[in-house]
Amino acid sequence: MFTGLIEEIGTLRRSARQGQAMVLIIEAKKVLEDVQIGDSIAVNGVCLTVIDYDQSCFTADVMPETFRHTTLHQLKPGQPVNLERAMSAKGRFGGHMVQGHVDTTAQIVKRESEDNAVYFAFTPQDLSTLKYIVAKGSVTIDGISLTVVEADEEQFSVSIIPHTLQETVLKYKFPGDYINLECDLLGKYVEKLLFYADGSDRQPASVSGSRSGLSRQFLLDNGF
Repeated sequence: MFTGLIEEIGTLRRSARQGQAMVLIIEAKKVLEDVQIGDSIAVNGVCLTVIDYDQSCFTADVMPETFRHTTLHQLKPGQPVNLERAMSAKGRFGGHMVQGHVDTTAQIVKRESEDNAVYFAFTPQDLSTLKYIVAKGSVTIDGISLTVVEADEEQFSVSIIPHTLQETVLKYKFPGDYINLECDLLGKYVEKLLFYADGSDRQPASVSGSRSGLSRQFLLDNGF
């Protein structure tokens, strides 16, 4: 679990690819301070497992599923990446609950300055993910916890303060570039639960073809 607060910008030193499998070697400093084999580090919002490390770099595997659904396969040696260690139980929860499980990639369709902020608009490759994105809700862009400004059926937007822009890879991103998108976890669970009727073990409506048992009367009967 992560918070979406980027700890540092690392650099991809080297990558090796075999089919749709990759090994990434990433140069870093802060995230290596207490690193151990098996630790989770989010790289541009993708949760990866440390399989090796030294004083300046860590190594992580990328499996085909991750290769296909994230931007990691687009990285070139020398490119910067957002890095965040898994959340510490002793730390502050400054962002929101981020799993590091990318839902889809999204293309930047607009970047413009507005006084001290920079406005970004995105179009997801999978438009169905927009149902989880709501105005003033949370969204994760390349591992960064951000607040949604606007959202419709085709795109959504966020506004970035100068500190966030300076301390993340968004300062290098422009229209046409792609980012990793993770929607708020809460909406996914709510949608899943709504598929089920009143505590029964019936299959979701999407599988069984039946409608959910959730109704106004059901909510009234159960004290809502």
